[in-house]
Amino acid sequence: MTEALSRLLTELENFGAENDASISDRPRRMLNITRDTGEFLSLLVRATGARRVLEIGTSNGYSTLWLAEAVSAIGGQVTTVELSDFKINLAATTFSRSDLSPVITQLHADAGEVLATGGDGAFDFVFLDSERPQYAGWWPELRRVLRKGGLLVVDNATSHPLELAPLVALVQADDEFVSCLVPVGNGEFLATRSA
Repeated sequence: MTEALSRLLTELENFGAENDASISDRPRRMLNITRDTGEFLSLLVRATGARRVLEIGTSNGYSTLWLAEAVSAIGGQVTTVELSDFKINLAATTFSRSDLSPVITQLHADAGEVLATGGDGAFDFVFLDSERPQYAGWWPELRRVLRKGGLLVVDNATSHPLELAPLVALVQADDEFVSCLVPVGNGEFLATRSA
């Protein structure tokens, strides 16, 4: 990781923490992943050789930078989806300040629509950090766009287990998937589709 990227990540961490401590309105909060989660995601992308990464829930682009830094090392691309006008603009500024914008495709769109139009097996790695109550409804499309052998990672698995329970139940009932819970950051639910 470059020194410039490290400084930018630290700046975003501080901004997110200060912003979220002073604002209770959820749409205006950054709700960034933790640094250890970023490190974990980066390692997972590299270890799995995931060159086609989909992130649902960009916020201000903090998590995207962790994913993009990893895919840039292996010749990949991150597609990140955000619906909020406010957050899409923050993320665009974040990406322009990094040297990673060439490997980031930013979509200002509804995640359900993006999933519905995605190709079968279009992604090697999917990271969910968005509107948790919608995850179970997205499951058929998430399942379809994730390639066999691909990895699904869902944030907030220990901080919001009841909200994730419907998705977790669907994944665990699917014979093509194996899953586990990793207690990193706010908890990561991992599921891989059998090759």
